[in-house]
Amino acid sequence: MSDMRGIDTPVRQSRRRVFREVANLAYTSENLKDDMEALPYKIVDYEESQMWESVYRDRAIVRERIRLAMGMSLRPENREHPGHLTQGLEESNIDEKYYEPPLMQVIPSACNACPENRFEVTNSCMGCVAHPCQEVCPKGAISFVNGKSVIDQELCIKCGRCKQVCPYDAICHKERPCRKACGIGAIESDRFGRAVINNEKCVSCGMCMVSCPFGAIADKSQIFQLIRALQSGRKIIAQVAPAFVGQFGPKVTPDKFKTALLALGFADVYETAIGADEGCMAEAEHYVKEVVSGEQDFALTSCCPSWSVMAKNLFPETIDRISNQLTPMVATARIIKREHPDAGVVFIGPCASKKLEASRRTVRSDVDFVITFEELAAMFEAKGILPEELEPQGEMDDATGAGRGYGVAGGVASAIEQCVNRYYPGTEVHIEHAEGLADCRKALMLAKAGKMNGCLIEGMACPGGCIAGAGTNLPIANAAREVDKFKAAAKKPLPDAIMENSNDQGLQIP
Repeated sequence: MSDMRGIDTPVRQSRRRVFREVANLAYTSENLKDDMEALPYKIVDYEESQMWESVYRDRAIVRERIRLAMGMSLRPENREHPGHLTQGLEESNIDEKYYEPPLMQVIPSACNACPENRFEVTNSCMGCVAHPCQEVCPKGAISFVNGKSVIDQELCIKCGRCKQVCPYDAICHKERPCRKACGIGAIESDRFGRAVINNEKCVSCGMCMVSCPFGAIADKSQIFQLIRALQSGRKIIAQVAPAFVGQFGPKVTPDKFKTALLALGFADVYETAIGADEGCMAEAEHYVKEVVSGEQDFALTSCCPSWSVMAKNLFPETIDRISNQLTPMVATARIIKREHPDAGVVFIGPCASKKLEASRRTVRSDVDFVITFEELAAMFEAKGILPEELEPQGEMDDATGAGRGYGVAGGVASAIEQCVNRYYPGTEVHIEHAEGLADCRKALMLAKAGKMNGCLIEGMACPGGCIAGAGTNLPIANAAREVDKFKAAAKKPLPDAIMENSNDQGLQIP
């Protein structure tokens, strides 16, 4: 899968601009409806539009982006009068609004209707005498026309043999990027060949969104409602995922980042890795008592909602193998609400999947808002806050290295293994981890077939783990290095042997 993150593309600039302008509306607008209607004209200048061939199409796309950024749904394109940009605004101009599915949506006017899966001969074809492409084709789909190879798409079965044998690499394989990035086949096509998302299959990992080079896929945001909540005087406490390090510039230390959040108006800042610490202790105990003992043949981690939802949907027989431990986001939110019963909680993280989790009725009372690092960056910009220039006030030192390591693929399994080795010495640990939903699916198929008995299986929907989430700002390799440094800086490598877990029961480790 190609990865454009870390490249400041026009698509990324447009997304960021929309988030920043929506944040500006929340902070400064005195006539919200009129200012929102004027926003597409402000964002897309008639003289400078470069992203699409038509300035009118450009504005139409931006209108739908604005609606999603406001937490609203797309307007139907199959109606003669789909409604004004601000239709339904009253329902979003509030200080508390839950995410309503579908979260991931394709903006039809932005979709390029890319080829789903086809092999094509490019201009690099030399018309060689050997023509191995023609010889290996099992369906006789390749012929010579004017000295060049041509593929009959009606006969082609997409086996790719022609591409493999071409001595000039003259045959390309075109795949729809969003479809290629989706590991569970949720990207389909409408009658015009445009991408549509099958919401029965989609688990909101967001990999389609970050892979679309036309910016045709976007997710809903709560950025507007979060700002309204801060303006209302409500006590809002932020919890931040460990993948935040490095996402806001190389000079933004964890302490400066915490100071920047306080400057935005948050009452306090917690590390989500606190909940991860609870989770690795509980899952270590579960693995030893259930899997090592032979009660269960394998165990699955639960911290990635897209992974666990996929497991439940495609492999319902694995439901009882998924850890019952709360995800770090929910566990940390419950800690915050125990200590601050009057506070609202916002999870700030790398991932669209947490928006899916927060939409569940069982989680709504714990987590009031979820925004991504990309959305938070827009809030800093709208308020003119430069985190790298702030003088740190207070430390970010809540969690252990084990909990902070959850941000990188393999970190969950590693933390659990370390806890088992320390608190259950002599116990043999078998760890497997899968990255990306396609590999996660393969791992579950192997587990179902009895090939992973005795294993603890960690699944991450995003290749690379949380640092590769759809709402990140940094190239994945750079983000991994930053999390490793943050993990190493923790005052303790592992959580203590006796602590309270999220079910308010004492977790005793011998």
